[in-house]
Amino acid sequence: MVPLSCYLVVSRLSKGKSRMPLYYNMERVDSQMKGGKLVTDTVYHQVGDLQLTNQLGKLVSLNKDLKGKILVVDFFFTTCPSICPVLTMNMRKLQASFTKDARKEASLDTVVQFISITVNPERDTFQAMRAYADRFGANHDHWWFLTGDKHSIYTFARNELKVTVGPGDGGADDFIHTERMVLLDKDRVVRGYYDGLKDSSMMKCADDIVYLTLERKTPSPKGGL
Repeated sequence: MVPLSCYLVVSRLSKGKSRMPLYYNMERVDSQMKGGKLVTDTVYHQVGDLQLTNQLGKLVSLNKDLKGKILVVDFFFTTCPSICPVLTMNMRKLQASFTKDARKEASLDTVVQFISITVNPERDTFQAMRAYADRFGANHDHWWFLTGDKHSIYTFARNELKVTVGPGDGGADDFIHTERMVLLDKDRVVRGYYDGLKDSSMMKCADDIVYLTLERKTPSPKGGL
């Protein structure tokens, strides 16, 4: 279904019909006079960097090592008996949709990176993440499973991606368990939130990834929440 979704997106774009994903998390509206007219410019939150260890034991940076890439991010833990296996299976479907095709000169696997961050880093070592990634057939180059400092992870989830509104300090009693997947564009602005348990939401995510690969940036993005 997801590869078909991507085909339909490209088909619609080729006919001149397109709609770009919205911008989320507005920070402010700037106003200035230009040519005697008051011009407003909406500024959206740019997600800060996060450094964690991936399933291969390598310390990586989301913004430096993945500069210029679109990101799809979710949160999970390896011993989760409920929603996490479903989330990971749906992320696997997305990965399969953007796998390199040797028959094509260009491939979307070079512009999108899938990111799964553990919310139980004390237990989820990079070795445990490697075993989990292999269990779900992850491509280690294009799908990272990340572990590290709990406080940094929880601050990133709350303050940068805003996947939960509940209070917390990343301490021993703090716990985030969400089904939301987040789409970040190349400028690290949130462009979509998706229910990672629903096929229809995953179809929309796949659509939006393709749209973002074709987006031409403007100095001041319009529209959003």
